[in-house]
Amino acid sequence: MPPTPLLLVQLMITGASVKAAAVSQMNAAVDSLSRELAKLRTGRASPGMLDHIMVELYGVKTPLNRMAVVSVLDPKTLAVTPYDPNALKELEKAIISSPLGLNPKADNQRLIAPIPPLTKEHMQAVCKVVSKSSEDVKQSIRRARQKIDDLTKKFIKTAEDMCKAKEKEIRGG
Repeated sequence: MPPTPLLLVQLMITGASVKAAAVSQMNAAVDSLSRELAKLRTGRASPGMLDHIMVELYGVKTPLNRMAVVSVLDPKTLAVTPYDPNALKELEKAIISSPLGLNPKADNQRLIAPIPPLTKEHMQAVCKVVSKSSEDVKQSIRRARQKIDDLTKKFIKTAEDMCKAKEKEIRGG
């Protein structure tokens, strides 16, 4: 018995929602990758480098980017301007204790953080992190694609069943 038009409509609706979910999952994977890559020190100043740093102020840990404006002064220098000038010392401590290897200095009401050149070992380590991130995002995208592939198989099976039923009808069986 061939699939009913209602079944086909249900499959199409399901297909649209599966596709939308897969696209959403793929976009989320790429967005996550973008955020992770922005945190890596490349030898060039980038405000995103400090996004993952947590600062303890008045007993509360807060992301640095919620406590200060991070701007690029030049390709090798970041400026960190706190919203609360009293937080300058805590911001400085948090940046120094981060694994980025930065050593900011106070300049009036802001911190100036020169970006040191990368060592060969650090370059290799960062490249390994980028490679791992690349594989992780590819796996996530493949998982999302698998959902669409499964849906495609359902549509192909439906089409094959319809054709088999029609052939059977034509042969008089």
